[in-house]
Amino acid sequence: MRVVVCSDKFRGTATAREIGDAVASAVEAAGGECIVQPMADGGEGTLDAFGGPNRTTTVTGPLGAAVEAEWSLRDGVAVIEMARASGLQLAGGAEANDPMEATTAGTGELIATAVEAGAQRLIVGLGGSATTDGGLGALRAMAPLGRYRGVDIEVACDVRTKFVDAAEIFGPQKGASRAQIALLRRRLERLAQIYVGEHGVDVVDLERAGAAGGLGGGLAVAGATLADGFTVIADAVELYDAIEGADLVITGEGQLDATSFDGKVVGGVAKLAAAAGVAAVAVVGRTMEGTDSPIPVIDLVARFGEEQAMTATLDCVSRAAAELLASA
Repeated sequence: MRVVVCSDKFRGTATAREIGDAVASAVEAAGGECIVQPMADGGEGTLDAFGGPNRTTTVTGPLGAAVEAEWSLRDGVAVIEMARASGLQLAGGAEANDPMEATTAGTGELIATAVEAGAQRLIVGLGGSATTDGGLGALRAMAPLGRYRGVDIEVACDVRTKFVDAAEIFGPQKGASRAQIALLRRRLERLAQIYVGEHGVDVVDLERAGAAGGLGGGLAVAGATLADGFTVIADAVELYDAIEGADLVITGEGQLDATSFDGKVVGGVAKLAAAAGVAAVAVVGRTMEGTDSPIPVIDLVARFGEEQAMTATLDCVSRAAAELLASA
């Protein structure tokens, strides 16, 4: 049996690569062949989908202190996770974050560094941000913008949020109070006017421009294309080709809910498997009540109990895969 494992991370418990390797151990023990392709939708884990980081650059962190940000450059293609430079975790979480001052400057510095290093194509994953600066910090760090002509910048997003809506939708997650959210929205409205006046780019109604607190819109000003994160990554790693020749596809994520089938990894993999006529199964940490799935789901909490699923996740994944193969 030829199995392709293309899981997302299980946030807080295991990376996508670790999940894939746990399934692979069960497949190989059963005498099968396994291909492991870590997946992401543009947020954390994007680097892992492309083989992991191979470079580190010191950049400005979200609250101004220097941080060591990992990224990758292979064959002229750079992959950057904005969370590595401007992420909420780097700011100490929502409680320690300063939502009014958090900056995307470090992400812009990484982009500039990648182009200086010879990158002709950049894939920038947005997710896990501390910021609502509309990408202004990044654009200032990237100046002059003329040097990005001829460089293909793809922004991988897992949300379709509009530019000025970013304050209300994501502000609370970043520690913003109600009053701060109102100020942030007005700031984004003003920034959108500046982008039109100075760059001729209208980000107000641009789908996905509000991703990462408006960084999507800011990068659009620099000529970037905003796209569905899963699709960008799946195309780049040629996931469909791998699935087409498989007997079984196993995907997964930490928590399965309605959003899992709207631009996320599990839903994207399910569609590719259906198009290829290959059976697919999702192995997930837990399933939220009322979630409908187009593919069979193995719920680790339901199968092994919450304590085992949370503390011995990889063992549970391997056991679930072994049971699945034994019944195939």
